[in-house]
Amino acid sequence: MASRQTLLCAALLGMLAVMLGAFGAHALSAVLEPRMQQAYQTAVQYQFWHALALLATGILQRSCDARLLKITALLFLAGVLLFSGSLYLMALTGIRQLGMITPLGGILFILGWALLAWSAFRLDKQQDR
Repeated sequence: MASRQTLLCAALLGMLAVMLGAFGAHALSAVLEPRMQQAYQTAVQYQFWHALALLATGILQRSCDARLLKITALLFLAGVLLFSGSLYLMALTGIRQLGMITPLGGILFILGWALLAWSAFRLDKQQDR
């Protein structure tokens, strides 16, 4: 993803995290059982943190055109879709088997953070030249 797309996704994911968090706190608090409320809240938190990670990645993409940062952005976005998306669906539908998808999103998050670290390391090496 290019910087502009990364920043757009970051803004939209952040906005949605606020909206979904408010929806969960107000509309779902009386409907969901405590364990599903917790799963829903976890989805909101991870979505928001990774919206911020996408924002940072998009800003870094503005200063350099690193292919690894584009992949990092895609990993964060896919991680949100799989991790938070599966938890939202599980909480709202009660289908607990959806929880099997959640770790795949977590793995994508880990890979995204690892690539972000590698990108930062490489940027530092390029500036030392």
